[in-house]
Amino acid sequence: MTDPAASPRRIRLLGGEMDVMTTGHLLDFIGARVAARRPALIANHNLHSLHLWRRTPAMAALYARADRIEIDSTPLIAWGRLMGQDVGRAHRVTYLDWREAFWSRAAAEGWRVFHLGCAPGVGEKAVVAITDRHPGLKLSTLNGFFDVTGPGNDAVLETIHSHQPHVLLVGMGMPRQEIWIEANRDRLPPCVIMPIGGALAYEAGAVATPPRWTGRLGVEWLWRFATEPKRLFHRYFVEPWALAPQAAGDLRRRLFTP
Repeated sequence: MTDPAASPRRIRLLGGEMDVMTTGHLLDFIGARVAARRPALIANHNLHSLHLWRRTPAMAALYARADRIEIDSTPLIAWGRLMGQDVGRAHRVTYLDWREAFWSRAAAEGWRVFHLGCAPGVGEKAVVAITDRHPGLKLSTLNGFFDVTGPGNDAVLETIHSHQPHVLLVGMGMPRQEIWIEANRDRLPPCVIMPIGGALAYEAGAVATPPRWTGRLGVEWLWRFATEPKRLFHRYFVEPWALAPQAAGDLRRRLFTP
């Protein structure tokens, strides 16, 4: 077990800061915060988020005060190694790799987990799938189709408070989920907050789940593109070019810093 109080090594890649940690470190940190009834914010970076966060002030504010920032990207790991950083496959921390360990620990330790996101009905299917694998798990969900600036938002916050979650998972896609967390963080109960995108859509079978060997080989993005080319073309083949100035900065530091 890692020391949950120890801060992981924070590095800077492509202009963004992120933490070199493993799934074990992440889960120990969550467990320590839950046990102490202390809130925490855990964000994650990949090439898509690095493209969005500097264009989205609320998203940038969220990353600035995040307690932990996962490296959720095999290309980022590869780039980090090329830039001389001591990072490896174990430091890619992504939902599909940590989900079973997370749900097992949540069930064993009695964590109340609340998920906000997914289309109506999808989250409920995900809850059934997850609790079938982890009996006794305390997991609730509410769909993400509401006006985040209207009275419906107050009702959502009331529902979350009524469940008093230890862990709040927000799966409304980037940057909507980060903007919502940042706008409502001070109105949320003291809990561990994690934006997780469409993670529960995989659990519900609404989106095909990439085989884990694709992640190990670094081609998960290609598998995803093959299954959803129209939605993901811009993300995978256009957005990364916007990071060229940051990549050049990394290269300069790599080549010219003593």
